[in-house]
Amino acid sequence: MNRIFLDVHALQTVPPSNLNRDDTGAPKTAVYGGVPRARVSSQAWKRATRTYFHEEHLLDPSELGVRTKKVVEVLAARITELDAAPAGETAIRLADETVKATGLKTEVPKRKADKAANAPDAATQDGGPGPAPEAKYLVFLSARQLDGLARIAVDGAADITAHLKAKETKEKVREIADSRHSVDIALFGRMVADAADINVDAAVQVAHAIGVHRVENESDYYTAVDDENTDEETGAGMIGTVDFNSATLYRYAAVGVHQLAATLGQGLRDDEPRTDPVRRAVEAFVHGFVASLPTGKINTFGHHTLPDAVVVKLRTTRPISFVAAFEDPVRGDAGGHVREASDRLAAYVPDIERAYGDEESTLTWVLRVGPNTLKLADLGTEAENLGTLVSAVGKAVAELLEKPA
Repeated sequence: MNRIFLDVHALQTVPPSNLNRDDTGAPKTAVYGGVPRARVSSQAWKRATRTYFHEEHLLDPSELGVRTKKVVEVLAARITELDAAPAGETAIRLADETVKATGLKTEVPKRKADKAANAPDAATQDGGPGPAPEAKYLVFLSARQLDGLARIAVDGAADITAHLKAKETKEKVREIADSRHSVDIALFGRMVADAADINVDAAVQVAHAIGVHRVENESDYYTAVDDENTDEETGAGMIGTVDFNSATLYRYAAVGVHQLAATLGQGLRDDEPRTDPVRRAVEAFVHGFVASLPTGKINTFGHHTLPDAVVVKLRTTRPISFVAAFEDPVRGDAGGHVREASDRLAAYVPDIERAYGDEESTLTWVLRVGPNTLKLADLGTEAENLGTLVSAVGKAVAELLEKPA
């Protein structure tokens, strides 16, 4: 298969906010071009994108996965849902043995064990159901993988240990764990420390979003008044501070469509063309990445914004970030940053494409809002709204995948 890359670029202005905190509680920053910039980590926006898949129902639940340490409990719930399946402690035991058969290690966390030991629950003290084991790290499994493992556990419920020791069953368990991957696993990858052979290479790379201009963190001093205070009782019930900044961010992500297709290949349904799952995945990612928003301190700041401009490029060369357009920080001398950032991007993109790109094989779409982004319209085909952008990109990806290698 030919290499196919999808680049997604966005300019997004965020008002006073604290989307992504560091260990001191302050908004994350980075030095770029010799000045401090606002920063939102790639992990924060990937999490927001994955969450958006679920919240906005961009994909069917069967095409998504769950990432959790509580994989034993999750699998036990699937086991219980099957007809005439065991429940309670038996389901937990079956789930734990089956999870271990994939190569993962589980144990009852010390906090849970201590809590159970000190609990007044007579059933627990008398040998009743104890706390469920957990994986030592987050485990990412698709809905179809969980269903397959649940069926293996139920089929061997009579003697799960002997069932899982059988060579045929061992091979089946490993096959289930490493096939029929969900869209979010295919996009964002999976690393399993105890079973590296079921790792999944991520098809998506997400850059840290950074401000296009210099930024200085500020601190908000606030007070809260006790509603029950009398007139004689003055002063605040509590005081505190919260750090924040505001910025116009440059956001970038790259999707290796060929990698995505290879990972999803084992999970394609028989009743649809092989390009359909890839197209749905690409459309969901573009939609989710563009429209999602990290929710750090959102109740405090209500920073609900959407990008001022989005540029999407589909190419067969290599991913290209346009962040260098802002290495010299935007000054905002005219009273804002969006117009100058858009102008910078509109000038930089043709230059970098002329020098290093392949204009004949590269497709470009632009989604923009307002007069400040007008110059970006010349970069490619303008989309009327996010829906038409997503559909156009998905259609182009499917057409490229159908071409012979």
